[in-house]
Amino acid sequence: MALFKDEQIEDIVQKVMARLNNKDTVPKVKQHTPGESNNPDDNKTIEFTDITEYSLFEETFIKDPIDQDYISRLKRLTPARIGLGRTGPRYLTIPWLRFKADHASAMDAVFSDVSKEFLDKMDLFTVKTVVRDKDEYLTRPDLGKVLSEEAKEEIRKQCQLKPQVQIIVVDGLSTKAIEANVPDFLPALLEGLKAQNMEVGKPFFIKFGRVPVMDDVNEVIQADVVVELVGERPGLGTATSMSAYLCWQPRRGTVESDRTVVSNIHESGMPPIEAGAHVASLVKKIYDKKGSGINVSL
Repeated sequence: MALFKDEQIEDIVQKVMARLNNKDTVPKVKQHTPGESNNPDDNKTIEFTDITEYSLFEETFIKDPIDQDYISRLKRLTPARIGLGRTGPRYLTIPWLRFKADHASAMDAVFSDVSKEFLDKMDLFTVKTVVRDKDEYLTRPDLGKVLSEEAKEEIRKQCQLKPQVQIIVVDGLSTKAIEANVPDFLPALLEGLKAQNMEVGKPFFIKFGRVPVMDDVNEVIQADVVVELVGERPGLGTATSMSAYLCWQPRRGTVESDRTVVSNIHESGMPPIEAGAHVASLVKKIYDKKGSGINVSL
């Protein structure tokens, strides 16, 4: 029996989806659910215009499971893809299409750029590392740690030197994470720092940056605490997860264990508003104890 190659399957899916998109009616998928008749005419009809709107974590695709309640409890405890069912050795249609859609979303998060409109709205000026383009960014992680000379000059021109706190926003490996979380996270963080009477420098955005770029930034600014918001590596569970890295007086030679991190900031993890307030409290503790990472107990 001849098997389709991955590119052939993808081509078929694209053609089918294109035909569906050209129709005036909403796509309908029939899905058998536990307790229903095996008669196709009695099966449940699910309607959706976007496969990513369909939750894999609220539905069980296994036909006639022995313990439906147990599977439902398991699915509520993990974002892992369990209880998806199968047809022969293959996925069912909905889980397979969702897998392809989530993979495409992860790819988009890596290869797209944070929009100028977003940066203007957030009042973030932009500087770059020495990386020339996205391909170099992905293949040379070391270059994403180093600011260009033009970037250093722009930072000197626009930013206050030696503030208590400096906030930087870095695209990292998920631009979607930045656009999804910063609008709620940043105001909560700034409000929390204001309540702590902490002096905050002008936030800005770094394109093609990696986590240790904060070290190069602080060689210029010399802040007491640097907070870096960075897009996490996307996966099939979510493409919009952001992390906040905090460090006491980072500099060239700072090791990763010197940094404190709050990760999994997204709507299904730690909500960005809550995370912003939490990070503000951590900044104050780091400032008071004059240390971060494994060097202090927070």
